[in-house]
Amino acid sequence: MRIAGVLGVAMAGLAAIGAVTAHAQMDKRSQYEGTAATVVDDKGNLHVPSDYRTAYQMLGSWAVAKDDGPGSKGLHVVYASPGTIAAYRKDGHFPDGAVLVKEVFNTTTREMTTGTVSSAGTLAGWFVMVKDSAGRFPGNKLWGDGWGWSWFDAANPQKTTSTDYKTDCKSCHVPAQGSDWIYTGGYPPLNR
Repeated sequence: MRIAGVLGVAMAGLAAIGAVTAHAQMDKRSQYEGTAATVVDDKGNLHVPSDYRTAYQMLGSWAVAKDDGPGSKGLHVVYASPGTIAAYRKDGHFPDGAVLVKEVFNTTTREMTTGTVSSAGTLAGWFVMVKDSAGRFPGNKLWGDGWGWSWFDAANPQKTTSTDYKTDCKSCHVPAQGSDWIYTGGYPPLNR
């Protein structure tokens, strides 16, 4: 009788551990399948999410200096899918399924009362990244090093012009390899 009671308690404990593990895995899977599913199709093709300006959180912006003269030649504005910032603050890692969208603008530079000012002009395109710690698309050349990577010209947010992340995207991110390929130091919400 006593052995049966101990076995019953042990079995209940194992069932509880299994349920907690399954729930955690479902939470991770549902997060990936939630936000990322709106950006990635079943073959791993990415597109620009239509609601990123209203549903996503702004991470920060970058000004790219002109090669000659005052002002900037480009402005990058970066957004993160819902929950990404909170998850990153919690453990210092981007969660599986996190989506980052970078708008790239040509700039307009002019003199104002505050000095020489560059502001967003015409949209050049978007750069989209999706965190993929599971390696879901091993045969797709736009996926690797823990991310899906794609550039989109402003004329077509549904079709990437990237063909291989190693040659089209990764080289710009090499200096940020130590921070999961993302320039986290430039994003105030990640560095509270």
